Formats: sequence, structure tokens, C-alpha cells
Amino acid sequence: MCMDIRKQCVCGRESVRLHLRDNVMIPEVVLRIFCPNCPGDAAFDETSMINDNGWVIEYDMDLARGLAASKLQRAPDEVTPAFIFDQGYACWLELYPGEQAEIEAERAEIMKLLEVSQKHYLEAIQRWNIERVARLKRAGWRRAQQT
Repeated sequence: MCMDIRKQCVCGRESVRLHLRDNVMIPEVVLRIFCPNCPGDAAFDETSMINDNGWVIEYDMDLARGLAASKLQRAPDEVTPAFIFDQGYACWLELYPGEQAEIEAERAEIMKLLEVSQKHYLEAIQRWNIERVARLKRAGWRRAQQT
């Protein structure tokens, strides 16, 4: 079972949804979220933070290491911000923050093809998804790199 949580960025402009894979981590593992517009009040610390295209997640690494040790039998030095994010233990629910809202209009246009031809719809939705993921990979989104 997985959990998703909502968290607001430090400046309060953005709200994101995070995915906690297999309930290994708990919401308190995510200390702060910085959107690209958040003021830089703290220096980036690679020992507790992950940067994904200007979005930064700060983790409580002591808590994360304790949870990973008890639930995953992972040694403390194996548990890094990259491990937590890239393995899905505390990462974006979507490929990037706000993805679902941004693609809604694009998907609605493609859905219109379903009324005309199921074949054209299937071809268009497949092509659109492949092109979208390729665009996200080129942009450097971490979760897209894994698809």
C-alpha cells in the first residue's frame, strides 16, 4: 500500500503531492519543499536535499535512515536523498509537480478523437505520451529519466 501526501512549498505559492511507496517512509520524512520561486534562505545540502529541475525536497535523514533500517534492512550509508527519491519512497506523485493539471487540456483534445475513430485516438495518445516523456527526459526531470 502506498500513501500520498500534500505539502506546501516554503514560500506558500505551490502545493505538491508526494508519493510514499509501500508506506516505508512517513510524511514527517519530508521536512520542506522549495519551488523554483522560493527564496534561497538555506544553502543546498546534498546530504539532506534532492534537486529536481529547480524544485528541492529536504528530508529528515535521521528519520529516513531509521525507517529504512527497520523496514528495508538498509545500512545508513545506503540511504541518501537520491535513494529516497529515485526509489519512490518519498517523491512526486506525478513525474513532476503540477503535471496532471498541465496535461489536462492536451489530453482533452486527444480524447475528442475517440468520438471519431478509436484507432486514431489510440495512435494519437500513444504518440503524445511517448513525445511527452521524451520532452520531460530532455528537460531533466528525475522521474521521467526512469521511464
